[in-house]
Amino acid sequence: MYDVRPNFIIGFHGCEETTRNKLLSSPNELIFSTKPYDWLGHGMYFWENNYTRALLWAEEKRRNGSIKKPSVLGAVIHLGYCCDFLDSKYIQLIQYYYTSLKDRSEILGDDLPKNKDVPSDPNRDMLLRNLDCAVIEHMHQQIFENWKKETEKDGNSSIRNFDTTRGVFTEGGPAFEGAGLFEKSHIQVCVRNPNCIKGFFIPREEVIFPQKQDGL
Repeated sequence: MYDVRPNFIIGFHGCEETTRNKLLSSPNELIFSTKPYDWLGHGMYFWENNYTRALLWAEEKRRNGSIKKPSVLGAVIHLGYCCDFLDSKYIQLIQYYYTSLKDRSEILGDDLPKNKDVPSDPNRDMLLRNLDCAVIEHMHQQIFENWKKETEKDGNSSIRNFDTTRGVFTEGGPAFEGAGLFEKSHIQVCVRNPNCIKGFFIPREEVIFPQKQDGL
């Protein structure tokens, strides 16, 4: 009953400036990530209502040489049918699919992927989320296959494929000594259904309002 998120959100995508400009001029040519360590599975990623984090991410990429000119693209997003890991229901769901993938791997004699740290990360945040990605993609695949079977048999299905995936992450070192707040904490959204992205924009700079008038 409450699975479809009715509101729009603002998302920010850190990227190369040329990538930003291409998406503005050709908004249907989306760039979906399919890396094996994607934190929320495959799709197009946005920082929810967090322009600063998107820019910091892009600047980090410039320092390691993968981006030449950091930029941020804004997007208006409707989450739709969202696998929202801020909702306990979906934590329970992903636990079920972890067990499903684990059992299948044992039958096939395969090793489960593992989340890993990267040597350059002093906070040991397991930035390579291979296990999380594998479980989430397994969930999406199983749901899709069941939806396809029902559709082919009956012409329709009560099963729904997720439009988006959403999660909150505590990342980085403590914001200050002894803090329970962390420097890079954020909410991330992964869009799977391109129709959820209603439009792109270049984020504006804030202006002073109200402005002081001359003589006052």
